Amino acid sequence: QIRLVESGGGSVQDGGWLRLSCRASGFTGGRYCMAWFRQAIGKEREGVARLVLGLPTKTYADSVKGRFIITPESARNTLWLHMHSLRPDDSAMYYCAAVRAEVCDTFVPAAYPFWGQGTEVTVSS
Repeated sequence: QIRLVESGGGSVQDGGWLRLSCRASGFTGGRYCMAWFRQAIGKEREGVARLVLGLPTKTYADSVKGRFIITPESARNTLWLHMHSLRPDDSAMYYCAAVRAEVCDTFVPAAYPFWGQGTEVTVSS
């Protein structure tokens, strides 16, 4: 069974940085897509960044391009999200998600069957 566990959230000032991690386990044969989503209070869950493990292509939401970097670390089965130049509107619960790589062309949350419990990010002005 696939299990995803996020950590690294916290509170920072406007312009600060954080690094989120997602420890993954339970992947079986084949390629998997992993993604970061976020959900602010009163808003829908939105995709932030995604990649297919083992492939170089990374996809980012327009709102985070140039500020966030998604990076896999295969040796520790960990997916990182490096967040720089954080803004108050980046405040949200951040979730790690996974799906078979064949459907890794979307940020639609319903397409991802596996989710972590989330880690909260708060950016104050």
